[in-house]
Amino acid sequence: MLNPFAKEAEKHTTDWVNRFELVKSEKAWERFRRAKFAMLSARAFPTAGRFELCIAAEFNTWLFLLDDKNDESMFGKMDFLQMVHSFVTMILQNNAVVAPDEGMPLANSFADLWKRMKRIGSAAWQKRFVKSMTDYLDACLWEVENRMRHKAPAVADYIEKRPYTGALFADIELIEVLESIYLPDEVRAHETVEQLSLACNNVVCWANDLFSFDKERRQGDVHNLVLVLKEERGLSLEEAMNEAARMHDAEVRRFIALSESLPAFGEETNDELQRYITVLKAWMRANLDWSFGDTARYRMNITETASGNWLISRL
Repeated sequence: MLNPFAKEAEKHTTDWVNRFELVKSEKAWERFRRAKFAMLSARAFPTAGRFELCIAAEFNTWLFLLDDKNDESMFGKMDFLQMVHSFVTMILQNNAVVAPDEGMPLANSFADLWKRMKRIGSAAWQKRFVKSMTDYLDACLWEVENRMRHKAPAVADYIEKRPYTGALFADIELIEVLESIYLPDEVRAHETVEQLSLACNNVVCWANDLFSFDKERRQGDVHNLVLVLKEERGLSLEEAMNEAARMHDAEVRRFIALSESLPAFGEETNDELQRYITVLKAWMRANLDWSFGDTARYRMNITETASGNWLISRL
């Protein structure tokens, strides 16, 4: 399902990127136009309003552009990410925008996002979002430390950190303020609900690893499920891809099983929880539809090289 404000969000995001000078060269603009970042959010948040969808589209665009700039900065240079960690923390904690010239476009654009998010998010929500962003940036620094030590993470360590390096927990926090879905704290913290969020996160991130492993392999990066499986288990590339696809499909099955075994919280809360799960499903489906159909960011036909059945089609 595509949000009816998709085209408006795409235009607004392009204007926003231009206003904050996040993309400058014509070559970078062409890459940006072909990536269609806003379409991912338009699929992931299908019933968000126009104002809310623009926040989602621009936040996810910001994350993608940060990833690209990180790659351009000598492939994950520590001082670049430390700079980003510092200015994001200052913006989230006291609204101060302090960054060197090279970081000002990212800093100013993030400050603009945070200002709009605070207009629609409660103090409790803001606290949760701050934590999710801090966890994301801490995990990015963990990746850089591994690269500096030329250390490939163990599969177990990679699986533990991957939900944070993908920043999807921040997007999951956005569900409340973008889709107006309010879960009581005790429901949000329930083990089954937390595991549903984690399973959604894993499905999206592991699918992305399958889409992007060739790019990361060429860059010499090992922070990818396919590549850590290949390294630790001595698999061929095809075997590692098949195993990653198998794990992806098993996680989809786990999500389905969890969603069918929810405890009863009361009729009103159960209705809100079902709406929440619908958005999690939308996120998983959106990631595939965007990756296969909308964007030119990934150019790999995984269906010809891996055995995964992409069970998301059943959701």
